Amino acid sequence: MPDRVSPLAPFSHQTFRTVWFASISSNLGGLIQAVGAAWMMTSISTSQDMVALVQSSTTLPIMLFSLISGALADNYNRRGIMLTAQIFMLVVSSLLTLCAYLGVLTPWSLLAFTFLIGCGVALNNPSWQASVGDMVPRDILPAAVTLNSVGFNITRSVGPAIGGAIVAGAGAAAAFAANTVSYLALIYALARWRPQYIKTKLPRETMLRAISAGIGYVAMSPNILNVMFRSFIFGISTSIILALLPIVARDLVSGGPLTYGIMLGAFGIGAIGGAFANASLREKFTSEAIVRMSFCGFAVSAVVTAFSTNAWVTTAVMLIPGACWVMALSLFNVTVQMSTPRWVVGRALSLYQTAVFGGMAGGSWMWGLVAEEHGAPIAFLCSAAVMLVGVAIGLRMRLPQFESLNLDPLNTFSEPSLRLDLKARSGPIVLLIDYTIGEKDVAEFLELMSQRRRIRIRDGARQWTLMRDLENPDIWTETYHTATWADYVRHNQRRTQADADVWKRIRELHAGEVGPRVHRMIERQAIPPRDDIFHKAPIDLQH
Repeated sequence: MPDRVSPLAPFSHQTFRTVWFASISSNLGGLIQAVGAAWMMTSISTSQDMVALVQSSTTLPIMLFSLISGALADNYNRRGIMLTAQIFMLVVSSLLTLCAYLGVLTPWSLLAFTFLIGCGVALNNPSWQASVGDMVPRDILPAAVTLNSVGFNITRSVGPAIGGAIVAGAGAAAAFAANTVSYLALIYALARWRPQYIKTKLPRETMLRAISAGIGYVAMSPNILNVMFRSFIFGISTSIILALLPIVARDLVSGGPLTYGIMLGAFGIGAIGGAFANASLREKFTSEAIVRMSFCGFAVSAVVTAFSTNAWVTTAVMLIPGACWVMALSLFNVTVQMSTPRWVVGRALSLYQTAVFGGMAGGSWMWGLVAEEHGAPIAFLCSAAVMLVGVAIGLRMRLPQFESLNLDPLNTFSEPSLRLDLKARSGPIVLLIDYTIGEKDVAEFLELMSQRRRIRIRDGARQWTLMRDLENPDIWTETYHTATWADYVRHNQRRTQADADVWKRIRELHAGEVGPRVHRMIERQAIPPRDDIFHKAPIDLQH
């Protein structure tokens, strides 16, 4: 059994340590800004669903644009993308501060600014999440993800209270100004970082092809699909706590912006406790058990919040969802990262974030509408019922345990010597692999080829088929297509150490004197383009 990794092990890596501390400043400013935006909306609008839309406007861009951001993260310089995102948010926050200071903000313009900040977050997050694996070795990746949660929730424990105090004492414009300044430390840290990215001779994937490859990988990865669905339900049901907390502070417990900030701070303190309890909980309980406990913890908190009229009781209860929030989301995040090789990790994380933040955006809007029509207590009770449904779903769709898969590149593929002068863009390429399989091994062969099909399609192959020779039934032929020669090479370079076992077992079943025969073909049309369309009468091009 491997030695237990220290929760602080990632701090031994200077880059991670520097960026982590810089992120503290940025996260603190973001939380102060969130308090200012939420409370300003209560001042300029009496509509409860407009207050909830502040949360939706921040999370909606993450749902809409994360997949594009993930493709960028896997195909471009992640450090450059993060710098661009941070500078963009700095500019938007500066404009928001100016508009608030001049008193020209309206409910819809405030939502527009928070939406743009959310766009910056959507651009930044996949590159940031994927870059954690560039900063630390894979064996301490779970600890690094947990430390990121700890860092964010340290700021969450004090940031909202600070934000509430700033809003109460100096107004929302001062909170927006504090957020503007907070970006500077992280921009400086990223500007100094010099990551070493693996260079490749292959041309960069086009955006559409990169997005298609990311979707294809996730679609053929059952563990990641399971995580995405559960995180979507988690986001929908639990988003009510953060979305309607300003309403709770103002209407249910008759408080002000400082009360709201203190409640958010309690949520953050609970999250810190949950982050530090993560490692020991994972040793004692399965991933599924932890997720179910998280759903139940949120449900209990929602019920108490619905009935409580005491600010201190509600504040104390916020410790529970804070802990459950970080336990579930960090577990979802690590499961995705541990199930994904480096070439596609940005896209896999972006799809996961699309699921969880899409659920949060939709849930925030939905619970705001319910609160507007039936009151906040009814909305909290309805959300608790949905959380219990999330527990029940786990009976059929269990979350996978962390797998110790070696997803490093296999690096056994060497580009074959060809007699045709192919370019990287040449194609389509068709592969045929002939196997000789004895009758007694057919059942096992078919089972292995089912896994082989999933791996092939997951790594970019198209039109995969398996055929059996009618005249010589021992001969089986696997075929698949790639769009270009570059895609064929890229497909083979994506093979991981964990995939090698399936290929080894298939080769052991092959009964030929030499290994399986590989035919590499390029498609060519025998009929020139457009000449295969016949017309009943000639066309007069002059009329």
